[in-house]
Amino acid sequence: MPRSGRLRSFIKEYSESPRAEKISFIPPFIILTIEIILIAHAIGIGESYVIMLTSILVIVSAIEIILVVGEIHDHYRKNNFDRELIIRLDDFIIDKNKKNVQRIVEQFIDIHPSYGIHRNEIYRIACQIMETHKEELWERTLDARLKICIKKSKNQNLKGIIENFVEKYPEYKKNPEKVYQLAAQMIEKYTKHQEKKK
Repeated sequence: MPRSGRLRSFIKEYSESPRAEKISFIPPFIILTIEIILIAHAIGIGESYVIMLTSILVIVSAIEIILVVGEIHDHYRKNNFDRELIIRLDDFIIDKNKKNVQRIVEQFIDIHPSYGIHRNEIYRIACQIMETHKEELWERTLDARLKICIKKSKNQNLKGIIENFVEKYPEYKKNPEKVYQLAAQMIEKYTKHQEKKK
């Protein structure tokens, strides 16, 4: 039963591994199969030196298969660890609503001491999560402000709306492409909505 459990576990790990790892797992089996056929043939004709040399190659292929299995397992474990850490950290950052990364890392490790040995990784992921939250907030704020600006604007000209918007909110001058793209989409939706009303 434990063997079948390990086999199921490996099949799951293999199915979720990257394509390169899946492909790298195939050649050692092909080589191993060829070598076993060669050994069987050598035994049939009594060629002892061929049996000996091919046996060495069989051992090398078996070691290669073990190494590839180990890599797949390590990669799977790391992916699972990263996924779990990202979810926990994201929930923690939202719950605590703190802006200081160092304090977030320290408090997170206090609550989850098992992650203590992964401090650098926690710090890196926390920075990425906070940057993502910052971008999401920026986009939500931009979205809300643009909606108000478009509704209030009597002139439906895109250029005029963007000029008025950037004049009112100069912080959006840093990313004019995003402002233009979102404004164009909103104006199109707004225009269609007005036409349906008519």
